Amino acid sequence: MTTDLNTLLTALYVKIDDHLAGRRRVGRPPKLTDAELVTLAVAQALLGFTSEARWLRFLPARMPGAFRYLPGQSGYNRRLRAALPLIKQVMRWLAADTDLWTDTTWIVDSTPVECGRSRPTVQRSELAGWAKYGFCRSHSRWFWGLRLHLVCTPAGLPVAWALADPKVDERQVLMAICDHEPHLLTERPGLLIIADKGYVSAELDRFLAERGVRLIRPSYRNRKPHPGEPLLKSIRQLIESVNDTLKGQLNLEQHGGRTIEGVGVRVAQRLLALTAAIWHNRATGQPITRSLTAYDH
Repeated sequence: MTTDLNTLLTALYVKIDDHLAGRRRVGRPPKLTDAELVTLAVAQALLGFTSEARWLRFLPARMPGAFRYLPGQSGYNRRLRAALPLIKQVMRWLAADTDLWTDTTWIVDSTPVECGRSRPTVQRSELAGWAKYGFCRSHSRWFWGLRLHLVCTPAGLPVAWALADPKVDERQVLMAICDHEPHLLTERPGLLIIADKGYVSAELDRFLAERGVRLIRPSYRNRKPHPGEPLLKSIRQLIESVNDTLKGQLNLEQHGGRTIEGVGVRVAQRLLALTAAIWHNRATGQPITRSLTAYDH
């Protein structure tokens, strides 16, 4: 297998279509199948198109004949928002199909997902009630939007994620993620989670210890360091680089979502694109697991 965008999209389409074989939809079959829709969404994210209308205009010239039918922008947007559960499912299928899925070390962190800057936008937005003001420590500024809480392996493979109010405690979100899918913990005996100082909590330590999970994070200056703490700095940089891939190469900050469903599916679209690239890189034996260079042009 070669490492290029067309090969990735072909392998992805076949993978999804195989999983969806035998499923029946209610009503008349759509001209664009679910497998084609998800493949189309991954290609959009990898090629860096934040505008759906511009993407659908560009596609016939870039990949003529690749899709039997292309909907209009409104139809594509509507289908994509309705496909959020399917996108999450495909992400899990791909992740579980790699040798990285059973890794017993996780890294957890959160990053801002800005949804508006001007005061009129905040007042008129349909995201009011979901999005809130929060503080971004890495940029030392306030933002209005949500926070993406991401759990991944050291290689950058997304395991679980959640979008939450930026004022909600990171520790509470991590516990909610673990409670939502408890099998992820039970299937990995001796699981180790690496986090930053924001996850310091006796309650969280007890919660994870009861489930057989170890949590390592930097100690406060007046506390005795945990064993192995000097190694945390280099490992912590891994999830920072994952966030940088999502924002720098997959344009997470330019998602363009104006509703909670719109933001959710656009974040999932980019996480799926990252997962698909890692899945294909592992399958083709590439030296850099998280590299998107072969697929972004």
